[in-house]
Amino acid sequence: MNIGGTLTLVLPVEDSSQIGHARRTAQRLAEQHGFDATDAGRVALVATELASNVLKHATHGELHLRALPRANGFGIEILAVDRAQGFDLHACLADGFSTGGTQGIGLGAVSRQTDVFDVYADARGAVLLARLYSRTDKAPDRRLGVSQHSLHNMAACGDVWHLAFDGANISALVIDGLGHGEEAERAGRAGEQAFALDPFASPTLLLEDLHRSMIGTRGGAVAIAQYDARQGTLTFIGIGNIGASLIAPDKSRGLASHPGIVGGQYRKAQPFDYAHVNGHLLIMYSDGLQSRWNLQDYPGLVHRHPAVIAAVLNRDFSRGRDDITVLVVALEAAHD
Repeated sequence: MNIGGTLTLVLPVEDSSQIGHARRTAQRLAEQHGFDATDAGRVALVATELASNVLKHATHGELHLRALPRANGFGIEILAVDRAQGFDLHACLADGFSTGGTQGIGLGAVSRQTDVFDVYADARGAVLLARLYSRTDKAPDRRLGVSQHSLHNMAACGDVWHLAFDGANISALVIDGLGHGEEAERAGRAGEQAFALDPFASPTLLLEDLHRSMIGTRGGAVAIAQYDARQGTLTFIGIGNIGASLIAPDKSRGLASHPGIVGGQYRKAQPFDYAHVNGHLLIMYSDGLQSRWNLQDYPGLVHRHPAVIAAVLNRDFSRGRDDITVLVVALEAAHD
């Protein structure tokens, strides 16, 4: 299964009129991706309550929407993101609790409408995740998350991400086309097309395929990570300034890249192998994200859903002057 990268749809929530817009946008996204009236109604209900919650306890924030490709259709992801002074999570999860003093259905009731619900809140703000799948979709949730945003919300994004799955094995790609805008996106998409043809090929040969495909474009920085679930190993190869880390609850390791430009010029790249990575998080990010973040500064965040982690990192460490991609994947062992 291949998942081609898409931008995160961002909806500001700053006044009550935007709650209705968020509800309609989320419902329309669900309908466009095959949800029937009942399931699309659940999406609309959850979007309404999450947007209302942002407005009530934070006065302003955002909803982040994404369609999630599945083996037999799509799911819908909604993230509520704010920078308020935290809130009483246990109280908010009680049915009927409303931080604004009005009767709401409560986040507890929202959590029962969703297939995945997770929260991280501290003094810097809160991120709430809801994922909803069709009632007929019984496949397990994939523990991955991505937050991708173009500079100034342009339609074109020079960052590209792509994920391929073979059972529990994963091959992940992040490209940052030089600069931003349409030409940067053209460079990234050329590399993505080559990657999608054979994502589990030898990383060195795969990088050479991307290089040939990106010649004639601006070129860009590229990183490829391949996870072997049965062996518990990760192979990483990178050219340029795509950042990557392996995160465990008690430690983290940065993954090394080589200098150069794929589609331009680089010396032969060496892949690096990492053992015993089952249970780790793989985090890959373009240079639109500052590199000085440390998950240990966020107690408990390493145990939250990868989509929550990606949203927190984007919220707190975006440089604000380039396209940004944060890809977070939980590396889980294969089961017989």
